[in-house]
Amino acid sequence: MAQEYDLVILGGGTGGYVAAIRASQLGLKTAIVEKGKLGGTCLHKGCIPSKALLRSAEVYATAKHADDFGVKINGIELDFPKVQERKDKIVDQLYKGVQHLMKQGKIDVYEGLGRILGPSIFSPMPGTISVEMNNGTENEMLIPKNVIVATGSRPRTLPGLDLDGEFVLSSDEALDLDALPKSIIIVGGGVIGIEWASMLSDFGVDVTVLEYADTIVPTEDHEISKEMQRLMKKKGVSIVTSAKVLPETLEKGSGEVTIKAEHKGEEKAFKAEKILVSVGRQANTEGIGLENTDIKVEKGFIEVNEFMQTKESHIYAIGDVIGGLQLAHVASHEGILAVEHLANEKPEPIDYTLISKCIYSNPEIASVGITEKEAKGSGFNIKVGKFNFRAIGKALVYGESDGFVKIIADKDTNDILGVHMIGPHVTDMISEAGLAKVLDATPWEVAHTIHPHPSLSEAIGEAALAVDGKAIHS
Repeated sequence: MAQEYDLVILGGGTGGYVAAIRASQLGLKTAIVEKGKLGGTCLHKGCIPSKALLRSAEVYATAKHADDFGVKINGIELDFPKVQERKDKIVDQLYKGVQHLMKQGKIDVYEGLGRILGPSIFSPMPGTISVEMNNGTENEMLIPKNVIVATGSRPRTLPGLDLDGEFVLSSDEALDLDALPKSIIIVGGGVIGIEWASMLSDFGVDVTVLEYADTIVPTEDHEISKEMQRLMKKKGVSIVTSAKVLPETLEKGSGEVTIKAEHKGEEKAFKAEKILVSVGRQANTEGIGLENTDIKVEKGFIEVNEFMQTKESHIYAIGDVIGGLQLAHVASHEGILAVEHLANEKPEPIDYTLISKCIYSNPEIASVGITEKEAKGSGFNIKVGKFNFRAIGKALVYGESDGFVKIIADKDTNDILGVHMIGPHVTDMISEAGLAKVLDATPWEVAHTIHPHPSLSEAIGEAALAVDGKAIHS
């Protein structure tokens, strides 16, 4: 018997389950169809497990330098199975929390693969969902008034560089390693690649990063990218930029893998125990029935308007499947926007320039707004303030004084255009800058927010003063 709903969501990841909770709050009868586990990539294969590993790597690296703090530790050892056990425990705890939220919101969860059907006896419009249940029982038929596609993404690889789970890995397989390799080649120096490079280096792995662009983390402000490259090299990571990896040269055997890359007009060979491919993610658009609709897919991503509507006005799409900023917090807010729009709540579209971005490496990177290059390219007459953590007492206390805060402002209007940080705990500090952007604050207003002393956040206040040449401690 077909079940009727106000809303059916394909995908129970961060975007999908948050959308379901908001729909439940608005009194909509809601269901989620999820073929894997609630929480999706972020909880099980991305944000949470990788950050758990990064924290263990940070603790291990700190322990090795405990003598700098006057603490003598003998016989420091890394128990990697214990590291993995801790990661899994955190994921399981949060997974149970998401399951509880679904029960609390009276949200039905169908464990299986959902497909959108075309017009049928159930509905004159495409949107009826057929669910192929994981337990092998008869398919369920769901008849929703509205649909949200939140099927997420999966790791991309280079043509010819096939993932085998043994020598050539994506981040999915790397998260489940039984033991650390002695050496690894990371193909791609973007966000995920640099997080893994930082983590594995702190764990004691010999790391080489091959990046096609002329700088690592190329979407960040140029000064941030340059500083990160310096600090990665400082911790022993070998970084080769402007490197075009040649998949056809891949060789495996005898417990190691070799691959060549074009660099400065020459082919150079690189050897390690494993290769981690980190070249972005591709949307999960196949096999979900999009061909039965008028939904447009461009360059692998579903096209939507500012309210997340597809070409089928009753079908919305959110998160990684639409491209753009493929971040969990973005997917969540896109889900809330979509639900509020279909419920006629008249929400405001998302301003993506107000969204903070974070890289959880050691040191961390965080930013909001546009880069200096983007500001100049857009014709702004800019002024810039920068302040180094080495002049911040709390950073010295932590023993982490590398990095800086950089603020870019419009010289004509005094509006803040972008804030960029690299250094200790900046992913926890960026929300102040995000709020400043939302409130259209000026550097003067940020500077006259009295920051506690000693605190890392003093760097933000000093950088804001520096915009007008008034920094106190520089």
